[in-house]
Amino acid sequence: MFFSGDASARKRVDLGGRSSKERDRQVVLEEARLERQRRLWQRQQNSAALKIQKCFRGRKAVEVERSKLREQFRFTYGDDCQKVDRHCFGPDSEFLRQLLFFFNGSNKGDFTVLIETCRLMLQFLQESGDIVSLFSGVDYSSKCAIVDNRVEQLTFCCLQAVHSNRDQLKHQFLMQPTSSRMPISILLEAIVVLLNPELPWSCKVVHYITSRRGLSLLRDVLLVGVHHTKAREALQHISSLERISILIASHIRWCPRRCPEIDPRWSFSSQILSIPFLWKHFPYIKEIFKTPGVSRHYIHQMALCLNSQSNVLPDDVSHELPGFACLLGNLLEISGIILSEVDSDSNMAIEFVAVTTYLLEALPSGKLSGTEDSDPVDNEMIVDKEDAIVLSVDLERQIANAIDSRFLEHLVNALFKSLHVDYHRSSDPSHEEVAAISAICTFLHVTFNVLPLEQIMTSLAYRTELVDVLWNFIKQCHGRQTWPSFSNHIFYFLGEAPGWLLPLAVFCPVYKHILMIVDNEEFYEKEKPIPLHDIRCLIIILREALWQLLWAIPGNVPTLQRPAIINSEHKKLSMDIIKQKVRVAASELLSQLQDWNNRRAFTSPTDFNAKEAVGDNFISQAMVGNTRALDVLRQAPFLVPFNSRVKIFTSQLAATRQRNADHLAFTRNRFKIRRNRIFEDAFNQLCHLTEEELKGMIRISFINELGVEEAGIDGGGIFKDFMENVTREAFDVQYGLFKETTDHLLYPNPGSGLVHEQHLQFFHFLGSLLGKAMFEGILVDIPFASFFLSKLKQKHNYLHDLPSLDPELYRHLLFLKHHEGDISELELYFVIVNNEYGEQMEEELLPGGKNIRVTNDNVITFIHLVANHRLNFQLRQQSLHFLRGFQQLIQREWIEMFGENEIQLLISGSLEVLDVDDLRSNAHYAGGYESDHPCIQMFWEILKHLSLENKKKFLKFVTGCSRGPLLGFRYLEPKFCIQRAGPLNATEEDLDRLPTSATCMNLLKLPPYNSKEQMQSKLLYAISAEAGFDLS
Repeated sequence: MFFSGDASARKRVDLGGRSSKERDRQVVLEEARLERQRRLWQRQQNSAALKIQKCFRGRKAVEVERSKLREQFRFTYGDDCQKVDRHCFGPDSEFLRQLLFFFNGSNKGDFTVLIETCRLMLQFLQESGDIVSLFSGVDYSSKCAIVDNRVEQLTFCCLQAVHSNRDQLKHQFLMQPTSSRMPISILLEAIVVLLNPELPWSCKVVHYITSRRGLSLLRDVLLVGVHHTKAREALQHISSLERISILIASHIRWCPRRCPEIDPRWSFSSQILSIPFLWKHFPYIKEIFKTPGVSRHYIHQMALCLNSQSNVLPDDVSHELPGFACLLGNLLEISGIILSEVDSDSNMAIEFVAVTTYLLEALPSGKLSGTEDSDPVDNEMIVDKEDAIVLSVDLERQIANAIDSRFLEHLVNALFKSLHVDYHRSSDPSHEEVAAISAICTFLHVTFNVLPLEQIMTSLAYRTELVDVLWNFIKQCHGRQTWPSFSNHIFYFLGEAPGWLLPLAVFCPVYKHILMIVDNEEFYEKEKPIPLHDIRCLIIILREALWQLLWAIPGNVPTLQRPAIINSEHKKLSMDIIKQKVRVAASELLSQLQDWNNRRAFTSPTDFNAKEAVGDNFISQAMVGNTRALDVLRQAPFLVPFNSRVKIFTSQLAATRQRNADHLAFTRNRFKIRRNRIFEDAFNQLCHLTEEELKGMIRISFINELGVEEAGIDGGGIFKDFMENVTREAFDVQYGLFKETTDHLLYPNPGSGLVHEQHLQFFHFLGSLLGKAMFEGILVDIPFASFFLSKLKQKHNYLHDLPSLDPELYRHLLFLKHHEGDISELELYFVIVNNEYGEQMEEELLPGGKNIRVTNDNVITFIHLVANHRLNFQLRQQSLHFLRGFQQLIQREWIEMFGENEIQLLISGSLEVLDVDDLRSNAHYAGGYESDHPCIQMFWEILKHLSLENKKKFLKFVTGCSRGPLLGFRYLEPKFCIQRAGPLNATEEDLDRLPTSATCMNLLKLPPYNSKEQMQSKLLYAISAEAGFDLS
């Protein structure tokens, strides 16, 4: 940087190992490459400039020639065609040739000349009645090439003229042609005349218009006419604009030869059928689709476009009216016409379903018609919310209203009525049957993601034979162990998908919906809609499918590139979404079938368990948080045997207790409870505990009837005694918080507010009490009604749950359901009378229900509203507060692993007789006792022959609970122990003492009695005294 005094240049060393010559060579090569690119770009620019100039000069020259010819034409024929006669339309005249050469629709003079030309043509036609001779003279066959070409161009020029002046003359579009001589009306009537299907050139003219993108012009004209359709609603006539559309659409009927193929972008299907609300504004166009063959042609044309890799639809009218959605709405609206055309085969119906499915699949994720149903699977797939399509309300309504019960009935009939499938055959399903199954399943799977389920499920269940069709197909394939591949029928469906996946994606939610509505008589006695022996087969299929989806099949499947007939990024038919839908639907259906089996067994409970090994390895994986194991427990817990789930549940509780103990190591909550005021004291002292404190250690000291604190230190046994006694008093129906069914099962009292002012706080406390009992593994004898246990899982109750609450009301509702007479004669209204403690209150089941009579049309709605009122609405506040307290200690995902009857076992244990042999094999001995001691031998013999009630008393005496561990005494902690209570040389005074216990240690202190009779009498006295720790 500074001069060092050395004038010589210092040698530079390149550490990269390259010489300066090499660097110079690279620079030269790079410069040469850039120079070549510059020269190439210059040549390309010059070439492009030459082409542009050539084109410009050519256009300019043509325009000059047209101007010259236009002046010559006006001199020859007059400015307004005053010198034109009928011979000017002939093939030898220059009139049409010159006009068609220089015509420009934007030129006002040319527009006027064309109008006069068309007016004269219509006038000459009216005079002679023969338009062919007007253009061809005497012999059409010798002049047909010239005549056809002129007619084609003349028709197209008329369309161009209408298009160019559409905004200025839009009020003339829908005028009746016979009563109007307006310019647009004349041009449109001329087009109608030239498109007459009886003329020899009609097919060529239509092809010429479509090949020159004329339907794009017609689309623009129709869109302008849309805004003026209201003005003609009072007029009952068909406009020329509609007649032109009909003639172009119906040309396939009378075309003497097969129409040449055209670019699908400019076809009638793409350009015209995608106009928003086409049938509303132009209702007469709809009529052409009733003509045989027309619907089939256009549906087939659209189906061929499904493989296209480019967008074949025109630009959207607006962001809220995308072309694909408008096309979908129009197709669905005329679906009744289209599907009624199915004659001897279902191919057209399959193609129609393929097209509508593809368009439905492109709709934005979420439900139409303003519904707020959310689906976590769909929501995860929404990536770019800013660019999401938002349809107009009217378009959503058009699509949603079109897929009604009549449409679904027509669709199923069209697909399957012509197949005549024999499900008793031994061969594989036919190609046509597989195609029909794939069509209906893909359509309905996508529809379930788009439309509100309630809107279509009932229609599918009761207006179609879909369940029978799908079930027979599934049963046949399962019986033969051969499932077809649907990839041959759905081009964007992955070939790796198992064959049962798609049918189950539709069958499960529909059949599940049926089970929510069907009653016990229909299911068990009438065996509708599926026989019970078939349901056993269905259970196996669902069980195997769920195990495959949740355990065996990998979660992710590579995505497939979709064709781009429309610009859509939504993939409702992606493999991951279909798998997730089947997981959820199959799990819910199998859970429902398990509930039906619990109510009245029609198969073994173990049939719901996966036959694959769910052993210690699975349990250990679930305990350490293995994702797949937890998925099985979350979505299909019934696949895992009950004992295994109990082990996982108890391990989760133990882990939570341990974490809580570490967190609150020095926290102790001690309470003094009066035995004769046990619930009152418990509520006043424990209801203020936080969730963490409830999970911690609680110690109890009892105060007896004399006001004296009972002896003993609570090491857990007194607390167990407290839990059993407080729950017994609180859940007693005499207290008024709970009522019991005819089977003596408990449920919240709907009128609890009339008994206790703070009843909701009581329910919250009772929920936390029950949760605490389960959290600590304490069994309490509280028999709940099954419908109320469902609420612990936050499940909604339905009609088939009503027998567990009110079997008499259920029988009355079934009478109404199956009544064959006129129900309105019964004078029933949509009201229900509540009678609590002599206080009657009338409640409406619907707004204005007291004025709505129950009829044969609405009786099903009435029945389900009554059931919902009794099972859900009446108890909603009590159940909600009980659940909130319960979930303070028991997490929802823990309890959801179990069914209602299994939850009852977790609460109260098994109702079976005390297994003395199990207790004996897991007992320990201390103080000089051994298993072969004579006193011990006497004890076990006495215990084995006690009554069931005395066995419960004994168990409560030594463990603090009248029921044993759910999985057996092997899991009793600490282990049951019998300790000798007296020295070896025991005196008579020692032997006169009663047996005592330490319930916190599950310890029985048994004196070494000399005789069996003495031991039995002392033992019975001790277990019946219920004297707590004061007993000695």
